[in-house]
Amino acid sequence: MTRVPAPTGDRAALGAYGEVLAAQHLRALGMVLLDHNWRCPAGELDLVLRDGSAVVFCEVKTRRSSAYGSPLEAVTAHKAARLRRLAARWLEAHDVRPREVRIDLVGIVCPRSGPPVLDHVAGVC
Repeated sequence: MTRVPAPTGDRAALGAYGEVLAAQHLRALGMVLLDHNWRCPAGELDLVLRDGSAVVFCEVKTRRSSAYGSPLEAVTAHKAARLRRLAARWLEAHDVRPREVRIDLVGIVCPRSGPPVLDHVAGVC
């Protein structure tokens, strides 16, 4: 995996950087990236991947620190329900009927100094 320095600017750049790191990590696990930043009127999916016969919808949360909790703690029950609805819309829009659907979370902490720390949790909701 190529090490790219974290951006020092705005939150959008940090979020995009986190999505790149997450995609690299998930592809290194053997997943195939199908889509990224897919949007519809109901919202956006960060990453859509194939893991064997499963379609994986991955939410990526990137932060500078864990001062206000883990990035993964930002995914509330409300957000999880929204991810499930968005996943259903993506499957319908792409006419895909996989054997398995999974929602994964990737939390990344990018401190101002030192390497990013990535936490991947599979099948959260």
